[in-house]
Amino acid sequence: MTVVTEAAVTTERRRAPRGSARQSIVAAATELFARRGYEATSVQEIVAAAEVTKGALYHWFGSKSELLTSIYRELLAEQTRRLAEIAAGDGPVGERLRAAALDVVEHTAEHLAELTVWARSAHLLDDEHAEATRRERRRYHDLFRDLVHEAQLAGVVRADVSATVVTHTFLSALGNIHTWFHPDGPLTFTEVGHQLVALFVDGVRATAESAPSGDPARG
Repeated sequence: MTVVTEAAVTTERRRAPRGSARQSIVAAATELFARRGYEATSVQEIVAAAEVTKGALYHWFGSKSELLTSIYRELLAEQTRRLAEIAAGDGPVGERLRAAALDVVEHTAEHLAELTVWARSAHLLDDEHAEATRRERRRYHDLFRDLVHEAQLAGVVRADVSATVVTHTFLSALGNIHTWFHPDGPLTFTEVGHQLVALFVDGVRATAESAPSGDPARG
């Protein structure tokens, strides 16, 4: 089952203030991409739903592909900024790692429709905008991995698994929730995400058997 139903997407959509053509375009595109799919949605359908002209859309976005990547890149930039602030904080590294995991869960829950659209459609894109987005996503992964590595050096995260494996396991599990989660189920997305964080934190906690000597590799 997929996470975004038509009713759920309609609830997620935020009407743009009058005169804000760009926000109207993004909101309309997000709704249509989630409901009909990226490939099945035409530029004409987007501008009709946004109540703007094609000229307005192409003023802000050079193509439908750029529109889709822009939706995700803005959210990714916000996620990256928040992660960098958490990672650079003053608290114990174990607490910062847990806070980072919870933060990406909560940010994903706040922007579920947009992030689900990207997860479903990213593989369809192969241009400079998609490649730039993948580089920015790798930067987020690198920041998270470095925080895991710091926790390994501090002896609070198991060092018998590389920081890269730890990072990809957690972020991939979160990124794939949309493939099976249903909003009518017994748990909300946030509740599922918090359970995932609990499994993650417990699973990477260092023990005497999982903390070999030496500097653990990032992977």
